[in-house]
Amino acid sequence: MKHARASAVLLFLSNCFYLFGGTTETQVEPGRSDFNPPRFEFAIESAYLLGAINAPASYEIGAEFLTGRIRWGVVDRDTWLRGYNQFYVSAMAEPIFRGIENYYFGFNLGFRYNFVPRGSRFVPYISGGVGGGWIDSHANITGGQGQDFTFNILSAAGISYIVNDHWKLDVGALYQHLSNGGQTDPNPSLNLFGPQAGLTYSF
Repeated sequence: MKHARASAVLLFLSNCFYLFGGTTETQVEPGRSDFNPPRFEFAIESAYLLGAINAPASYEIGAEFLTGRIRWGVVDRDTWLRGYNQFYVSAMAEPIFRGIENYYFGFNLGFRYNFVPRGSRFVPYISGGVGGGWIDSHANITGGQGQDFTFNILSAAGISYIVNDHWKLDVGALYQHLSNGGQTDPNPSLNLFGPQAGLTYSF
């Protein structure tokens, strides 16, 4: 009876580790190491964005991001989908070099997927998220944002280079949309595109 109870407890604990351990269970082949991406990351990223798609004025914006990421799942298969998911939180500060307004501050919540080819230091990624923030609106100027509170949408794609176990360099392209969601009429929005680069610390 005691052996049966001990076996039941061990079975229960092993199932808990499987369900909440953050990785999928895989068979380890001889000479093959376990796939264990970092659980947490902190990144500093910069982008230079230009207004496009019916921009009300010729906007040029510098975007600075402080981002924390947490791993929430791993795909360990011998396919192009091999990689891991991340949930991220970003704080944004954006001086507007050219345009009607002067600055934008905000936050963004989203997800990132990292594609990890076996044996390569290069890791392609895609990401996307939504958030909110504040801009120094000028509703009295044609084409200016109608109010200070503004939503944002971010979408990015790029590639990371793994320098070592803790550091990565990221380069990619970023799309950003700013709009107040129709809370004012007219509701001019901004669509911005540009290159992005960053430095990531993993732990």
